[in-house]
Amino acid sequence: MTAAGVTSGSGAGVERISVAPDGTQGDGDSAGATITTDGRRIAFSSSATNLIPDNRGAGDEVYVRDQRTSQTTQMSSITSTIQRPVISGDGQYVAFWGQLMRNTKVFLSQVSSGSTIGINCPGLSCSQPSLSANGRYMAQVATFTRPPSWQRIEVRDWQADTAQTVAELGHPASSRPSISGDGRFVAYQDGQTEDVFVWDRTDDTSFGPIEGPSKAATLVQLSRDGGKVVYISGSDTYVHDESSGAEQLVPNVRGVAIDPTGRYLLYAPNDTSGPSLMLRDLETGTDEVVSNQPASAGTDAVSAGGRDVVFHSAADDIVPGDTNGKSDVFIRRFY
Repeated sequence: MTAAGVTSGSGAGVERISVAPDGTQGDGDSAGATITTDGRRIAFSSSATNLIPDNRGAGDEVYVRDQRTSQTTQMSSITSTIQRPVISGDGQYVAFWGQLMRNTKVFLSQVSSGSTIGINCPGLSCSQPSLSANGRYMAQVATFTRPPSWQRIEVRDWQADTAQTVAELGHPASSRPSISGDGRFVAYQDGQTEDVFVWDRTDDTSFGPIEGPSKAATLVQLSRDGGKVVYISGSDTYVHDESSGAEQLVPNVRGVAIDPTGRYLLYAPNDTSGPSLMLRDLETGTDEVVSNQPASAGTDAVSAGGRDVVFHSAADDIVPGDTNGKSDVFIRRFY
């Protein structure tokens, strides 16, 4: 028998995970989900007040849902605007960024203890965290606002309290990093030149732009194994193979995320008349529907082997009994 809130078929199913302990729906908006490599834990942000008992938070908070135990734990301890959290591949740490006083800072929470620490920020503000598989290495963007404004992309070893500079960009245009699982590689976007580069920690060098000199590119994600870089150029998505330099074109779609092995690409078709999210097996070229209803997702939204995809949607017909009129977080399992 199918449990309430779960739709199954051919071994697959979709389940709402932004729910209260008794399984009832959340009373606020939930979004921004990321998933661990094995698909066990999911981090997301929510303004719902009934996801945990005696929740006294105000505004968006960060939560981790353990799919094995069906328990949800609150991670964040600041009650301000929180941007999309990221969870380490092993599910032990969650990073997020939000407003603290007048500045934007990055925070790290340990899942087992729930304790939260602020990560050292060399600039006026820090944002866009990306975590290695064990959570030790964090890539982030530090912004310096004293004229002229500029940014530094860095990798911080928070356990040793040391940092390495990946790149310094003499502008405030949108830039962000994506780190590999072992913390060795960082793909990053230069928002002003519209180029994507890859930095190697072992020799402290960057190479690129990986898209070549003739087109603009926007970074999507570096796979956790460090082998594939997904970027968007124009109306198309490209998957760049780091070892061979080969590029796989996925036309007329917006790449959203790639699984840790680099084989499965989550994308949104540019044609909005069909499904909103699809998962492609890059080896076979076959596609699976993630959501037929309007839905959104971000990086680190696919578990290894393309088994699970997390996303959020305000649609009320993804699972039975969705009557809260809010954006909810869902997980789709393919086997």
